[in-house]
Amino acid sequence: MEKQRMPDGGPLRRIVIVGGGTAGWMAAAPLGQLLGGGDHAASCEIVLVESPEIGTVGVGEATLPTIRYYNNSLKLDNAEFIRKTQASFKLGIEFKDWGHLGNRFFHGFGEFGPSILNRSSVSHWLRVHGQAGGMGYEDLSTATVMALRNRFVPPDGDVASAANAYSFAFHFDAGLYAAFLRDYAMARGVKREEGTIVDVSLRPGDGFVTAVTLADGRRIEGDLFIDCSGFRALLIEGVCKAGYHDWSHWLPCDSAQAVPCARVEPLTPYTTSTARSAGWQWRIPLQHRTGNGHVYCSGYTSDEEAGQVLMRNLDGAAQADPRQLRFKTGMRRKAWDRNVVAIGLSSGFLEPLESTSIQLIMDGIGRLIELLPDRRCDAQLAAEYNRRMTRQYESIRDFIVLHYKLTTRDDSEFWRYCAAMPIPDDLTHQIEIFRRSGRVAILDPDSFAEPSWVSLFLGLGLWPERHDPLLAQIDEQVLRGHFAQLRTAIAKTVDAMPDHGAFINRHAKAPAMEMRA
Repeated sequence: MEKQRMPDGGPLRRIVIVGGGTAGWMAAAPLGQLLGGGDHAASCEIVLVESPEIGTVGVGEATLPTIRYYNNSLKLDNAEFIRKTQASFKLGIEFKDWGHLGNRFFHGFGEFGPSILNRSSVSHWLRVHGQAGGMGYEDLSTATVMALRNRFVPPDGDVASAANAYSFAFHFDAGLYAAFLRDYAMARGVKREEGTIVDVSLRPGDGFVTAVTLADGRRIEGDLFIDCSGFRALLIEGVCKAGYHDWSHWLPCDSAQAVPCARVEPLTPYTTSTARSAGWQWRIPLQHRTGNGHVYCSGYTSDEEAGQVLMRNLDGAAQADPRQLRFKTGMRRKAWDRNVVAIGLSSGFLEPLESTSIQLIMDGIGRLIELLPDRRCDAQLAAEYNRRMTRQYESIRDFIVLHYKLTTRDDSEFWRYCAAMPIPDDLTHQIEIFRRSGRVAILDPDSFAEPSWVSLFLGLGLWPERHDPLLAQIDEQVLRGHFAQLRTAIAKTVDAMPDHGAFINRHAKAPAMEMRA
């Protein structure tokens, strides 16, 4: 039998991105910056194909602090970015009615004060909290104190202090962000082809994609194809049959309705997530409007009931009818298969409870650039990409499952299911090690860090039974004095900060625009 000939090597000549939207243009922008337009040896043609007939989902308008690194890598002008995307700042997420009815806690971006004896500040606070004069652990988080007082300035100074012990992200209009990146990418040589893909050509023998054909007959060839076609997963599933890990038994929400409403004052520098009887509702404040949505399980409520819950809990006048979305939580068994790499919703879906959708897009394209293949698209590179994406997806999945599992709510069938459901073994380990010792096990360094896990554990009512014995080296009275000083320093620092809305109006106020759904 004749041995199958290995595909020719050499640098990629053309990368074809299938689908626009946030994922497509977030992929195109850095590829255009690094590879597009030029006569240098590394230049490669980048082509993005999108259809005006196919809408985008765009439910994620809140981000994590790492979005700033993505923007900075593109050398974007921050003020221009904020104005053109109607952005506001985000210091974290406020959670209401999670864990139990009436509960409220904040997942802020940053530490709970400086570490002591190479142990987190909050671990020492846990040891003395009963004698801490009513001080809560959130008093030690600059981001949390800022958020609850609607204050904002960027972190300042190189010496560690309350003025820089926090981080921030953005809320923005995902459609405007995609348009902003489209202009950026096309200015750097990325070509946009408008049309609907009706056929995909495969190479005999190994099944590599060689071209896509549009409805008008145009044929677009490529060496590497990036599938940003959303839930349709046109290439990774429609052609490659990569398969899907269904996680709906751990995350049973399968539906959402989204609607914008009029902006109300004050302009809050945080996202709000409010638990409902069969899911949860988001609130994302932008300069021109407020984004709202209700994520729910259709097995425990009807679409009509879910829509009513959403609409009666808006804090401004609705600007459209709710838009219905369906999804199945999970991820592709292989996000990179042959010469197809899935990024965004085509690679998987995790509900936007912790604003991870854009994070996964950003990390997906970042890892592809790190492991960028030649025309052979070596299977070992694909295996490493899939290993790292799987680890991150699973870690984020478990972090989201934690929100549901650590509940004492029994007011609805949905919450009774969540409290009783079995969970992944890794998450059980993380819960139990914190419960028994106050320690946090980080299984994926590319996912949520220790302060985030602590915010969820304590916010949902999980308190350690014992503490790290090393902590006993410091006198309790000394610790209480330290925390009192830290709380005072944070409060004074926040007192001097401007109002969030006033800061935006002064530095990056967006022009008025016509409201849209």
